[in-house]
Amino acid sequence: MDEDQDEMLLGIGAFARLAGLSPSALRFYDDCGVLPPAEVDAVTGYRRYAPGQAERAVLLRRLRGAGLPLVEAAVVLDGPAERGRAVLEEWQRRTREEARAAGAVFAEVLREWPGAVPARVVLGGAELAGAVRQVVPATDPGHPLLRCVLVEAAGEEVRLVATDRYRLSVRTLRARTAPGAWPGPLLVEAAELREVAEWARGAGEVVLEVSGAGRARARVRDGERVREVSLMEGEFPAYRLVLEGLEPVRHRVIADRVALRAALEGDSGPVVVRTAGEEGLTVGGVRVPALVTGPGARVVFDPVVLAGAVESAVGPDVLLELGEPGRGPVLVRSADQGSFTTLVMPVRDGS
Repeated sequence: MDEDQDEMLLGIGAFARLAGLSPSALRFYDDCGVLPPAEVDAVTGYRRYAPGQAERAVLLRRLRGAGLPLVEAAVVLDGPAERGRAVLEEWQRRTREEARAAGAVFAEVLREWPGAVPARVVLGGAELAGAVRQVVPATDPGHPLLRCVLVEAAGEEVRLVATDRYRLSVRTLRARTAPGAWPGPLLVEAAELREVAEWARGAGEVVLEVSGAGRARARVRDGERVREVSLMEGEFPAYRLVLEGLEPVRHRVIADRVALRAALEGDSGPVVVRTAGEEGLTVGGVRVPALVTGPGARVVFDPVVLAGAVESAVGPDVLLELGEPGRGPVLVRSADQGSFTTLVMPVRDGS
């Protein structure tokens, strides 16, 4: 090593400060072979590092600080890029699951703790009523569990979910305040939730409270008015797996909601929906005003299901997002992305 390079090397203390690591950590990483120094004095054993090693050291610190085991961190640092990405994605998935499970345990313990106060979220009354109206058509009145709507709260969001095994409706609301020790997913029968929505419709704001050790209790408050909400027991389908497994969207159609709903009226059998660029959208042979992007598609599905999805959308327009015909679902949303419902329905190839 020439004299100029030698002068550029940093002692272990200076490099530790540069990387945000302790000297003892640097010695440990040297012993493990993941961050060896640029030079080790043969007589004194004194370690010196090149400034260019700082980027690797900082990445290693970040990975270890996030809990990644050293063996897997070494793969990220030195393995093929594809393998490193796979390690990071798997660790991200695992930590999310662990955090969710731990959060559920702490929420239950805090809810049972002496002097615990109810978890509260504040919602707009009209917004809550609208969300309920949008998701309940996807429930199944004949099924003891699927006749319920799932209510979840996390951070500053409240999510309503319903499914009849053929379609999935998800509505996310922005909460005015974040919940406290939320007890986890709640199940409310669709019929009762409709009554709650009607009760809350005219209120500027309503407070959703959940409390109680063991089986949770819920109520909705509007000032001095209070309405108790009955909760059901059971395990709702793992709808997140459905959302995470969606095929990429290939076709997007923004259509006039009233015209689309009218085109579906009177159909009792399978309906063919075609999209073709400038030709727009046809439903059962009826032309519907629409803005179409993506390649042309021909999809066949139950008109009753689509009609319910379109009816539950918000505003004058509806956004249809179609996955790969024969594989992907169709997503029905409001064109206004600030407030939308997602309905997922399986479709079959129309060829």
